[in-house]
Amino acid sequence: MNQTTHANELAAGSTLQSKIEGSLAYFFADQVVRMRFEDLSPEALTWACMGILDTVGVTLAGSHEPCAVLISKALGLDAAVKTQPHPITGARVWGHPWVGTALDAAYINGTAAHALDFDDCNNTMGGHPSAPILPALFALAKVHHVSAKALMLAYIAGFEVETKLAMTVNFHHYTKGWHPTATLGVFGAAAACAKLLELDVEQTAVALALAASSAAGIKANFGTMTKPMHVGRCAREGLMAAMLAKEGYTANALSVFEHGQGFFEVFNGAGFYAPEKARSHWAKPWDIVEPGIAIKQYPCCGSTHPAVDCAIELFQEHRFNSQEIERIQIWIHTRRLTHTNRPMPQSELDAKFSVQYVVVRALLEGRVGIGHFEPKDFQSDEVLALLPKVQAEAYDDSMFEPSNHFAARVSVTLKSRNVYTKEVLQPHGRTSQNPLTTEQLKAKFDLCAQKVLTPQGVDLAYQWIESMESQSDAGSLEDIFAAHLK
Repeated sequence: MNQTTHANELAAGSTLQSKIEGSLAYFFADQVVRMRFEDLSPEALTWACMGILDTVGVTLAGSHEPCAVLISKALGLDAAVKTQPHPITGARVWGHPWVGTALDAAYINGTAAHALDFDDCNNTMGGHPSAPILPALFALAKVHHVSAKALMLAYIAGFEVETKLAMTVNFHHYTKGWHPTATLGVFGAAAACAKLLELDVEQTAVALALAASSAAGIKANFGTMTKPMHVGRCAREGLMAAMLAKEGYTANALSVFEHGQGFFEVFNGAGFYAPEKARSHWAKPWDIVEPGIAIKQYPCCGSTHPAVDCAIELFQEHRFNSQEIERIQIWIHTRRLTHTNRPMPQSELDAKFSVQYVVVRALLEGRVGIGHFEPKDFQSDEVLALLPKVQAEAYDDSMFEPSNHFAARVSVTLKSRNVYTKEVLQPHGRTSQNPLTTEQLKAKFDLCAQKVLTPQGVDLAYQWIESMESQSDAGSLEDIFAAHLK
């Protein structure tokens, strides 16, 4: 049976149950609509709070980055007349006194969330799960005045959709060159917004089908402003998909994934996807719990983090004199090396994707921070002298288990011929089994939020998120931002 016949048979008087059984969009929609806050495990809620805390922090920190500010200017939101909420649309641009539509806010704040490449990751997704979803949800919450519990539930729903969809297409999808944060995140944003708008199964399936025509983002644009804009666009498009579905817009929800020219065939190709995985693994467990959220310690590409951990350990033990270093060798997974092998970064964003640079920086200072991605840092005389001595390679099966694509080894050879080596099996904080401490999470949030908020604003925002289950208005967090801008 060809895909067109399949769709026609489903459409011809089929029951909702047959649609759910035959269409992945309807399956996801049914699962999302069924979700209830009371059914969520304490672990899922704890991780949701952690993801929200981290995403809010990095979005505030990224709000003044050029990639977010330029979009605001292009939309005209930096004009003085926009400093008061619109009577209908009043969603805020975080870190600024600007206000626009919910779609504008999702677009700009979504871009800001990914601007520093400091936002969380997820192993199943092969990308960043929270940044495509939460900016859209907070923009929607500001307009619709929903509870924080409703926002948390919607966030977990969107997270599960995008990660279980990722399970069906990765890692062929990732390796092919798609940016999963955007190509899959748009479905998470659409599902989350549909949940927050309380759409029914039919409407939610349509929202997902609409999102399929907005899925976009290629790795060729990594290292430029376009990469974070991928996330802003999918936050906006996911929100738009849900809003259109609510208004009765149409899309091919019956076979948008399965069609011969649908998402799976176009993005992955025949033989490179397995939709049954999404069905069999839904909520077994929730992906936000296991493997969980990877909270970044460094504001650069997550693929570099295992090597950075190695370099920091070497720094702590040896405190090398850079003039004594003869050679630096780095081994990371070939999938990670493809987009991080940048021996001589040419821009701030390029430096965030250079495993050579971030390892050198970690060896020199024992840390990699927000302030390390300025030309004065990655083009300093000391760094430029070391970069030609760095050799980055893909590790083979003799070093690490073939299934482990988050390990790394770093070796430093001195002119004295002494060799010092460290390796890690995965970076600290990469899964829920290896989490950052509460103190580390708060320290990161404070570091990020203080870039645009007063000390009182930082404390109030942290306290709001800590007690968010009791917050009756999820949009009130933005009021704290507005009242406490530096």
